[in-house]
Amino acid sequence: MADLLWGDVSCFFDPDLMGSLPDVRVPSASVVEWQSVLDLVVERGWKCQYSEGETVLPVPRAEVVLARPVDAECPNLRVWPVAGLLAIFRFYADGEIDFDVNLRELQGQKRLDAFCGFLRDIGRHLGKPVLMDPESDPGHPVLGFDVETDRVVLLAEPLVR
Repeated sequence: MADLLWGDVSCFFDPDLMGSLPDVRVPSASVVEWQSVLDLVVERGWKCQYSEGETVLPVPRAEVVLARPVDAECPNLRVWPVAGLLAIFRFYADGEIDFDVNLRELQGQKRLDAFCGFLRDIGRHLGKPVLMDPESDPGHPVLGFDVETDRVVLLAEPLVR
């Protein structure tokens, strides 16, 4: 059974309403949890690419990448949990795991199910919520993985078009 139904949540995946790159985050994270996500990518065999600026490098340990100088370029880790679904993890700080997804890649029930599965995998692995905020309204999640119910749930009322 699907966590969410496309007909109930499609407004949250409309790039014209929400911005095309919502923020997905795990609040109150640690370096250990960052490393746990890096380990999960490897365990699941998800295709990935780590880069600093234009330079592609092997994926470092979380404590190394998060200890970079303040003025260094922000590295990112591109992860494809399934073909055509890209999550870009940005190593801004150790206190929050932060990544972007492109709403244009998340259209329809099948893509929504893949996205929910990705959020569930991360949330279950960490035992923490994974929240999606609209690009236009950071800090106000519209959906996310709920640890207690072990599923992705709505956290806001759908928008009326």
